[in-house]
Amino acid sequence: MSVLPKTMRAAILVEQNKPLVVDEVDLPKALEIGQVLVKIHYSGICGSQLGEIEGAKGPDAYLPHLLGHEASGTVLAVGPGIKHVKEGDIVVLHWRKGLGIEGAPPVYQWKGKPLNAGWIATFNEYAIVSENRLTAIPDDSDLEVAALFGCAVTTGFGVVKNNAKLSIGESVVVYGAGGVGLNIVQAASLVSAYPIIAVDLYDGRLELAKKMGATHVINASRSDAEEEIKIILKSNPLDCFIDNTGSPKIIELGYAMTHAQGRVILVGVPRKGNLISIYSLPLHFGKLIQGSHGGETIPQSDIPRYHYLYEQGKLNLKELITARYSLEEINQAINGMRSGEVAGRVLIEMGKK
Repeated sequence: MSVLPKTMRAAILVEQNKPLVVDEVDLPKALEIGQVLVKIHYSGICGSQLGEIEGAKGPDAYLPHLLGHEASGTVLAVGPGIKHVKEGDIVVLHWRKGLGIEGAPPVYQWKGKPLNAGWIATFNEYAIVSENRLTAIPDDSDLEVAALFGCAVTTGFGVVKNNAKLSIGESVVVYGAGGVGLNIVQAASLVSAYPIIAVDLYDGRLELAKKMGATHVINASRSDAEEEIKIILKSNPLDCFIDNTGSPKIIELGYAMTHAQGRVILVGVPRKGNLISIYSLPLHFGKLIQGSHGGETIPQSDIPRYHYLYEQGKLNLKELITARYSLEEINQAINGMRSGEVAGRVLIEMGKK
């Protein structure tokens, strides 16, 4: 593609704790070393973006800026030095670093002023992305499902494989059954963990968790989760507790409930200033509490492998997509996630009216 598009519609974070602003944005006139222009087809919305909007990590020094870190797209043009993708490729956009160059983050223009975006942004019709945030997949791939490989699938599966290291027959609690949590449940089922206990506040998510392989579900808005977990375990030790909420009380609960050499894996991030309190002596004797960074995913190897499993009918991924919105409806989509109205992953379809 010799001529780059000049403008696009994009959802902009202008002020924390306010709705995103959907408006026209000007693209840079040329691609720099390591940059790739992608037409976005579908973008997922991750809990990380809700955290950015809500200021979970504190004041945002980069406002205004674009958002989003999982999507599917088509490569329209490549900048100098690109070796791993080419014009016309179908790609997954992911925030974990993969193969290729890490180009400079693009600077868009909005109302005549610079608009930040980082190395990847997906709440927009087009994106200028670093080569190392792209992985090519087969041309006939399901573009809706492909978006999930950017974070929800790879993080969930990576948590089980690389962080929790679940073994056959080990017990696991997955606290928080959103997009990532549901894939943690699915991956735990694939390795034959037992029991797989999913905990959430919303029945819709828990019903979906059952379909993904949860052997037991607990609605913590109606039941005492700790007592229910103990009943399910029948005095057996809990091997692993995976937290997707970032709530200090839930993290402390998981630490208290796991056995002397148990593992507590933190996927959710507590709000800035929210501290956890634990008795640390067990850490000296084999107990583990560990933060996950996207499941330590290696995109260039993990995405093709999971994509193959999906194509062979081994993964339930289409069922995870329970709501689809246009870019103009993105604030409605975000509100649906917050309220629990959206049970699984929500997709933003670019070009949908």
